[in-house]
Amino acid sequence: QLDILVIGAGPGGYVAAINAAQRGQKVGIVEKDTLGGICLNWGCIPTKALLRTAEVHHTIMHAKKFGLTVPKPTINWTQVIKRSRDVSGQLSSGIAHLMKKNKITVFKGHGRLQGKKNGLFQVSVEGQNQSTLSASKVILATGARARLLPGFDGDNPNIWTYKDALAPATQPKSLLVIGSGAIGIEFASFYNQLGTTVTVIEMQPRILSAEDKEISDMAHKSFVDQGIKILTDTTASLDKTDESQVHVTLSTKGKGELKATFDKVLVAVGIQANIENIGLETTKAVTEKGHLVVDGVLQTAEPGLYAIGDVVGAPWLAHKASHEGTLAAAHASGDASVKPLKIENIPGCTYAHPQIASVGLTEENSLAAGYTLKIGRFPGVGNGKAVAYGDTTGLVKVIFDEKTGALLGAHMIGPEVTEQIQGFVIAKSMEATEEDLMHSIFPHPTLSEMMHESVLNAWGKALHM
Repeated sequence: QLDILVIGAGPGGYVAAINAAQRGQKVGIVEKDTLGGICLNWGCIPTKALLRTAEVHHTIMHAKKFGLTVPKPTINWTQVIKRSRDVSGQLSSGIAHLMKKNKITVFKGHGRLQGKKNGLFQVSVEGQNQSTLSASKVILATGARARLLPGFDGDNPNIWTYKDALAPATQPKSLLVIGSGAIGIEFASFYNQLGTTVTVIEMQPRILSAEDKEISDMAHKSFVDQGIKILTDTTASLDKTDESQVHVTLSTKGKGELKATFDKVLVAVGIQANIENIGLETTKAVTEKGHLVVDGVLQTAEPGLYAIGDVVGAPWLAHKASHEGTLAAAHASGDASVKPLKIENIPGCTYAHPQIASVGLTEENSLAAGYTLKIGRFPGVGNGKAVAYGDTTGLVKVIFDEKTGALLGAHMIGPEVTEQIQGFVIAKSMEATEEDLMHSIFPHPTLSEMMHESVLNAWGKALHM
């Protein structure tokens, strides 16, 4: 008998298990695939390994401006993919060590709720050896899978999901990316930088529609300047596929149709939660629009049954799942002091070239909410480190409530902004005002000085512009 059983060992599940074990609970975790889940094995981590290869390639290609003469690099595609897979493998084995260290029992197989017996959840583990586990509390961390697009949902090897795009046998000469969210843009950036001819289509009026429009527009221009073709207000329909190519019709609002042919098509139009075949019908848990409904402490309508991560809905981010895992584990362990997650304090990152990062409200959202705004901006060209770094493509934009000085949102584009956004996340979480940020000392020379200058600019006090 277990105190807490976690179903799913992704970044939400394994963190929840560790947190519960640290609180003295007897914990088990069920995973049918590889420890670390999609993020570690087929998402966040391997894509960053690929993007690092693209970054190194980009730097070599521009070595001349740094005073270096370097032969044009040749791409060993097999090694590029192998490095990415090795990175994931190394980290997955690390998760196994953490499970052992925290005395968490790992059960290999598919977990399915089977109702309650004597007040305990019964969970079958369907794998090589069928077994049934009993637990006082259960945390569902079953994640999500790629959403398929009608007409592009067959088994054709030339039509990819993100998983296919991570480890193809050969590099395609041409690629169509359907969808311009973080996943689509990251793959577009990677393949483009390594020489694939990339086209991105988006049915919305602009790419990266969750981002502030000003940042989205800057990203669009930068990607086009790098050679990526972008078509917004555009949808695709499949005409035919043959052994080596995909033939499609691209329909752009107000501009008609275009016939096009690509080696590969990547469908990156979102994900759908894994709520099927896990025994929800044996519980009081409620689903809505394809995901589980939970309260502020991640508990479903079934007392003692929690759900975290992608299975409970957007934003579909690993760090959101991990944080929810700690909250659910704490509450399931009897900690009544758990504070509900604030969605507006969750940062979002896109690891393309350039990088994009943000937290909080966009300018449009802030105005719609009725705030009177103070907006500050600072460009990369005004930052000494960016100039020395050789990459001044960047902007930091901050949005404050004029009446209270509260930081409503921060939006960044440029080198290493995914590492810097946490400064604004901490400020926002601590309810810092413009004065707190203005009086913080930022080290020189760093890219982070742009953050300081953007805050100063919001009140007309910028020093270097």
